[in-house]
Amino acid sequence: MKGVVFVGFFELVEKEFGYEMVDKLIDSCNLDSDGIYTSVGTYDHSEMVQLVTKLSEFSGIGVPDLLNTYAKYFGKTHLRKYESFYQEATDTFSFLESIDGHIHVEVKKLYPEAELPKFSTNKLSDNKLELLYSSKRKMGDFAEGLILDTADYYNEKIEIQKKNIEEDGSQVLFTITKI
Repeated sequence: MKGVVFVGFFELVEKEFGYEMVDKLIDSCNLDSDGIYTSVGTYDHSEMVQLVTKLSEFSGIGVPDLLNTYAKYFGKTHLRKYESFYQEATDTFSFLESIDGHIHVEVKKLYPEAELPKFSTNKLSDNKLELLYSSKRKMGDFAEGLILDTADYYNEKIEIQKKNIEEDGSQVLFTITKI
């Protein structure tokens, strides 16, 4: 997992819970990186799992809610640096349809070692799209937050139905409806 994801996570934790919580998380987790991340580095995703799980334990907020909230923050603070991707699409659906065929291709040029999730789409109508998320990292709640943030970018209101295709969360089907 790219370091920018960890850097953004700690930014949000510091903003919402204070710097003491950042220290508490790092001290309470067994992190190979010792909690030291650079934006361009690559780190084992298990470290993010540990950090989010501990933050849930300390804050009383569920892991799905934390990942969803973090994804929305990450989209607004870090992904907007790549505004051209958003400007190339006309709406939420066209953006989501471009992830694997365009956006991830460009990301791989910058970070060849990146292990990216797979997204496949099926447009059911002008107002309904199915998006299949596949990743061994099992971060469907993070993907959901990014979908919601994307709709915010395009000033669209959406509803999302989420169904685990694989019980372990490695494949999640999102049915997204514009309302």
